Amino acid sequence: MKSLLFLVASILPTSAMAQQTWAIAKQELLFTAPPFKQCHASTLVEVAKNKFLVACFGGSQESKPDVAIWLTTIAKGAISTPQKVADGVVSDTLRYPAWNPVLFQVRGGDLLLFYKVGPNPREWWGLVKSSADHGRTWSAARRLPPGVLGPIKNKPVQLANGTILAPSSVEEAGGHWTIHLEKSTDQGQTWQVQPIDNGSALDVIQPSVLTYGGNRLQLLCRSKQGRLVQAWSPDGGATWGPLSQTTLLNPNSGTDAVTLKNGTQLLVYNPALPGKDWA
Repeated sequence: MKSLLFLVASILPTSAMAQQTWAIAKQELLFTAPPFKQCHASTLVEVAKNKFLVACFGGSQESKPDVAIWLTTIAKGAISTPQKVADGVVSDTLRYPAWNPVLFQVRGGDLLLFYKVGPNPREWWGLVKSSADHGRTWSAARRLPPGVLGPIKNKPVQLANGTILAPSSVEEAGGHWTIHLEKSTDQGQTWQVQPIDNGSALDVIQPSVLTYGGNRLQLLCRSKQGRLVQAWSPDGGATWGPLSQTTLLNPNSGTDAVTLKNGTQLLVYNPALPGKDWA
């Protein structure tokens, strides 16, 4: 994929019953002549009114050593040229691909850029950079502790008490997939890993976190089982129930979900059956 398509959707009231419908208010290509052949796994954050940052990984091809993390700014209708903000250079003779950037604005704190580096998703490790000026400058990369990968593809959420929940997952060498949460109570300085039903036979990765009233949380995950898989917490993430399949189709393709300020839940997914084009 050589270009990123930026979509802005709006909710418009359509009846006296306050039903809502979606409409695309604007769409445009962010990259028309980028300094890479392919890009993937985009992430978006609003850092000020009508100012957005978009990051992705890009290079000659996914998993090639030249793949790096690129950042673009959208402000006042202008789109900046993508700038490289992170890569997998280890030394003059060793370089790994970079993967799956995630931009996250800590409430009252820094903007964080999480990403992975390594030869493949089974052997990669997590890193993070921070910015105190809305992405104009970045700190040096900090490698996350062993066992902590950072949010694997989709954004963390920050609860009312300040706790950050980063949804993450592991693709084991034997082929099994498991999810977990990484929790921080100090603005992302330290993390604790919380497994989610790792004894399940379901293969799940790349969870998203949705928030509901009464401290209820929901995880929605990509799976190998042909359906989106979920888990629920009744107590703000302190404990979690078992994984279970939803009725929503998922041909082992990436998803994302987010809770809006008004409580609306948004889900982006591919509602198709697994087939020859969806491994």
